[in-house]
Amino acid sequence: MGEIEKITSRDNQHLVNARKVRGGQGGNQIFIEGRRLVEEALMSGIVIDECFYVDGFRDRELLARIAARTSRIYEIPERIFRTVADVENPQGTILLGQRPGNGRGIIEKRMGSQATALAAVLFLNEISNPANLGAILRTADAAGVAGVIVSENSADAFSPKGLRAAMGSSFRLPIWENVEFDEVLRWAKKWNLTSTAADVRAEKNYFEIDWRRPRLLIFGSEAHGLNKMELTAVDEQLHIPMENGVESLNLAVSAGIILFEAKRQNAEQS
Repeated sequence: MGEIEKITSRDNQHLVNARKVRGGQGGNQIFIEGRRLVEEALMSGIVIDECFYVDGFRDRELLARIAARTSRIYEIPERIFRTVADVENPQGTILLGQRPGNGRGIIEKRMGSQATALAAVLFLNEISNPANLGAILRTADAAGVAGVIVSENSADAFSPKGLRAAMGSSFRLPIWENVEFDEVLRWAKKWNLTSTAADVRAEKNYFEIDWRRPRLLIFGSEAHGLNKMELTAVDEQLHIPMENGVESLNLAVSAGIILFEAKRQNAEQS
């Protein structure tokens, strides 16, 4: 490992930039914090720009792995490190990396080669909570979808909160961001995907859907779901039957229930 620069001022320009990235003002850079996410980032192909670690951090093996990806490594006193960290109890390492590129091409390649467990793409329309969005990404990754499309006016999948909730899935899944609803439906038709929306008023149960057909599974926002025009535009609608007067579930829970039914049907077919 090469020479490491020590930063002793909270107003150092590297730290000023790190705080901007943390707040979503870092252009194409993303803020990666905590041992689990740092390790996931190192296993992925993303570009690592800088590393900040707290004075006294003892995992030299992890630092050596980071040094293999970037020469810009900075040691910071704990009191200053806390001014950069996004969590209350930081784990001692922060990376700034380059935001992964548009995942559209990878999604299309996966759909074309049938290289995933499910011939399905998830579309998240105006999901405003980054923790919810990240949790859905983790669920989709576990189920084996081909990729995830995120609409305009949604939370940032690569924000610190979104990354923590996804626990590394953001680096594995191809993600196509800032896409209009109509554009996604046109794209789905081009790729022969049946657009399928989750809605509490739908007549069909989720287990009555044939998940062996390639599908675009659509979820609307936490607050109001999809509007009437959007629901009319999709090919099929489904709901999750619930007991005891419960009207709705957390989006990540709903996604898990539906996607793992799809996974079950495809496993039976094979």
